[in-house]
Amino acid sequence: MTTEKNLAIVDRDDSSTYFVFDDGETHNPPTDLIFDDGEPLESNRHRTGMNVLIRSLQQLWCDRNDYFTGGNMFIYYSSTQVRNRDFRGPDFFAVLNIDGTNTRQGWVVWDENGRYPDVIVELMSPSTAAIDKGIKKDLYEQTFRTSDYFVYDPFNPHSLQGWHLDDNQKYQPLIPNEHGWLWSRRLGLWLGTWEGTVERETTIWARFYDAAGNLVLLPEEAAKSQAEAAKSQAEVAKSQAEAAKAKAARLAARLRELGEDPDML
Repeated sequence: MTTEKNLAIVDRDDSSTYFVFDDGETHNPPTDLIFDDGEPLESNRHRTGMNVLIRSLQQLWCDRNDYFTGGNMFIYYSSTQVRNRDFRGPDFFAVLNIDGTNTRQGWVVWDENGRYPDVIVELMSPSTAAIDKGIKKDLYEQTFRTSDYFVYDPFNPHSLQGWHLDDNQKYQPLIPNEHGWLWSRRLGLWLGTWEGTVERETTIWARFYDAAGNLVLLPEEAAKSQAEAAKSQAEVAKSQAEAAKAKAARLAARLRELGEDPDML
């Protein structure tokens, strides 16, 4: 069969499988894959920013198993890439309509029925910006065919940019809304900025918002919000109970004024 992008998977008569890539090579899938090159993220803020995107999406879709989201994980898509050790690990990516319960060390296209990421976010730095908006952008457009691609420098709150793949398979710049947010059609979410404290660091983070403009919460934020809502409900219930008790006391006093014993009613 032919998969969605750049990779053909062919079944042999003996029930084994081989792969035909765009470079014309026919071969068995590579097995000598590594999933950690030992390179750290640019900064602790980059690491936190990556986890904010991953964990907030997982919280939003906590009742779903039809997606996968990861970050700083290698994506393998061709034998040439494997031979050249040309590692590609987006800071954040999401793939929709797949089995999200599978355990994955990385994203291996030929093990995923030819699927590539639907959405990618790269957290830039001055040293990587040219690559993120050049070589990587071309790769995600021309090879991955990733629908929505975003870049953001966690140290520059004005750096958010994004592109959407049009019908001609070309990236077109996304136009920000009045808040400066960019719409991801594939996720059905806005990607914007939010100033606040995460993991004891206060800065302007890249965050998701739902279609109504509500911040997509992290698990700890959702738990805090639920606790505050429960506390508020308890306070309302207590206030209502006290009001009912006071009303009953006034009624009892009035009955006594009229010569009636409220306990006998």
